[in-house]
Amino acid sequence: MLAIDGPSGAGKSTLAALVVAGLTARGCRTALVSTDAFATWDDPVSWWPRLVGGVLRPLGEGVAGAYRRMDWSTGAPRPGELVRVAVPDVLVLEGVSSGRTSVRPLLSGLCWLSGGSAAERLARTVGRDGAAARAELARWQRFERGWFAVDGTAEAAGTRLS
Repeated sequence: MLAIDGPSGAGKSTLAALVVAGLTARGCRTALVSTDAFATWDDPVSWWPRLVGGVLRPLGEGVAGAYRRMDWSTGAPRPGELVRVAVPDVLVLEGVSSGRTSVRPLLSGLCWLSGGSAAERLARTVGRDGAAARAELARWQRFERGWFAVDGTAEAAGTRLS
C-alpha cells in the first residue's frame, strides 16, 4: 500500500494517476482510492473508519472492498455511487490525510507532495473547483496546515517531492 499525501492543490491526484498507470503497464493489479471520495468541507478527516471498514480491512483479509463515493452533484455532499475495490497487488491511497499516523504501519511507502506555496496551491484548486469554492478552499487550507503539523505527515514520508 502506497499513500500519496500532501496539501490540497499539490498535484497528488495527478501523481497517483501516473503511478497507477505505470504499475498497470507493468502488469501489476492496482487500485486507487482517493480521500476526496470521503471528505467534505465539514468532515475533512473523521470519515476514516468508513475507509478502514469498507476497504482497508476487507482488502487486508484478501476480499474485495467497497465504499460510497461522496456525490457533490447537488452542491451539497451526500453518499453516492457504490465503488467496488478488487483485491490489488498494490493499493494507492491518495489525498489529504491518506498517510495519517494510524495507517502508517500498513504502508509500504508514504510519499509527501508539497506542491508549492499556499497561494499557488489555492490558485490551482480554485482553477479546478471554481471561484465559488474559494472561501471553502481557503478554510480547508487552514485546516490542513493544522492537521499536517499535528500528524507529522511530511516528516514521516520516505519520499518528499515539491
